[in-house]
Amino acid sequence: MAQPRPLPVDPLAEAKRQWLAHGWTDAADGMTVVISVMRAQQLLLARVEAALKPFELSFARFEVLRLLAFSRSGRLPLSSVVARLQVHATTVTSTADRLIRDGLIVREPHPHDGRAALLALTDDGRDLVERATETLNAEVFASPGISQGDATDLIGIVARLRRDAGDFTDPRPQPDPL
Repeated sequence: MAQPRPLPVDPLAEAKRQWLAHGWTDAADGMTVVISVMRAQQLLLARVEAALKPFELSFARFEVLRLLAFSRSGRLPLSSVVARLQVHATTVTSTADRLIRDGLIVREPHPHDGRAALLALTDDGRDLVERATETLNAEVFASPGISQGDATDLIGIVARLRRDAGDFTDPRPQPDPL
């Protein structure tokens, strides 16, 4: 895929200039933050999707496989997948159906709750997610396009934004070991 040519002007700087020119001074920085993060997400997702394309995986499918591979037994209740990925149950169900169709996971009955289902990784799913993870690490995650210092700062800033928006709470302090 050919890289598009860079624009001669940063469209977000121009948008901010327009916001200020129209008297929306109090909202100009916030608009720039929101649109900048959204554009950065588009750029990073494009890199992730390109790295996953040879594996015929979307990022959503990769996330489900990776989450299952991280679990001790390679299986989790559907409700746990929904909670940990922070997406709607319908989205996870749809993604799981495609992964089942492709033989990468199976749906199993929950051993203690007859109404619930477990999603379990197959050997093919485990092999695929390990290979896809190696590629993502090499092509995207090891070099995301910003310095280590900027990465540390950005992680902290975005974590505070997410926490303050109610995305998660800080863990309670753990007692010192005896």
